Amino acid sequence: MTPDIAHAAAHSFAASYQEARGRFLAATSGTSRAYALDAPGPDGEILHTDCCWIGPPDAERVIVILSATHGIEGYCGSGVQVDWLTSDARARLAEDQAVLLVHGLNAHGFAWDRRVTEEGCDLNRNCIDFARTVPANPAYEELAPFLVPPALDSATLAKAEHALGAYRDTHGQRAFDIAVKSGQYGDRFGMFFGGTGPSSARLLLEQIIGDYRLTERRFVTILDIHTGLGPFGYGEPQSEHDPASLSHRLAADLFGPSLTSPDLGSSFAVPVTGTLQMLWERFLGDGNHVYICLEYGVFEQAGNRAAYRLDHWHHRYGGGDPHSEQGQRVRKTMRDQFYSDRQDWREMIIFRARQIFGQALAAGA
Repeated sequence: MTPDIAHAAAHSFAASYQEARGRFLAATSGTSRAYALDAPGPDGEILHTDCCWIGPPDAERVIVILSATHGIEGYCGSGVQVDWLTSDARARLAEDQAVLLVHGLNAHGFAWDRRVTEEGCDLNRNCIDFARTVPANPAYEELAPFLVPPALDSATLAKAEHALGAYRDTHGQRAFDIAVKSGQYGDRFGMFFGGTGPSSARLLLEQIIGDYRLTERRFVTILDIHTGLGPFGYGEPQSEHDPASLSHRLAADLFGPSLTSPDLGSSFAVPVTGTLQMLWERFLGDGNHVYICLEYGVFEQAGNRAAYRLDHWHHRYGGGDPHSEQGQRVRKTMRDQFYSDRQDWREMIIFRARQIFGQALAAGA
């Protein structure tokens, strides 16, 4: 029997990476597979990405549910996965259908309360072809000194905010957002850094794709759970496919008018480089899969940027100690910004996730 939404919201979510992993493993009843990371957690502990396959091994259609692409956002994604495992969702699968849950894809960021991987890399900007010239972002380079200034005193921050505001007034909010968020490949301590090569988390995802033979399936639907954009508690299904692609049209058929597209300007997100969708596209091809970023709003964007600034400053200039008074303050700021402890927010998360999963069941039928 599926727990009601209020009960699920109260019992599916966790207060730490280790607690979230424990809840996930308990819900899988020993059927999961653990991938150990090389990089340790904040207490020197071994971190893991865990996978659980539900359904026939030779299923032609697979739904992949990812958590923690952006580390700290795994608090939300883990809760969604635990709710799926403890509900009657598996009974709704067709005979040719399976679900693969990937818990804590970027376990390092999850455990350290950061968005980035151990390389300081934004995994959702890391999936470019590094054999080619990396994309340039001169606008980011112009803004970088003000996004993460060398000091956080009031005078320095006032100067930084004045410079950022001047750019926004001159070029507009959307151009500002694209400059900051679309991805950059030159500043490894900066925001939205795409890396200098495939990150460990990206390589792990590629291994998981191979281990579970996802390229051999007839159709794969990926639901990638994120937080940080949009109205409080609302789950926006974002298609990062080319709007002219067959995969985008299939996504529109599945998820209806609530589906958005950064490329079409209908999303709270802006177009970015190196997304996970690009990786799935290379492995699965157009029309053989649908990739959706299910983005939940928490708090306003100004708060997001302030939290990013504090986190990046701490790891660039402040020593990065997760246990110092400053480190604890940084981690709490990040948690508060990307993961609400309010019951109503968590109920909204569960409701929307169940709704989106129900729509995804028809994929590839």
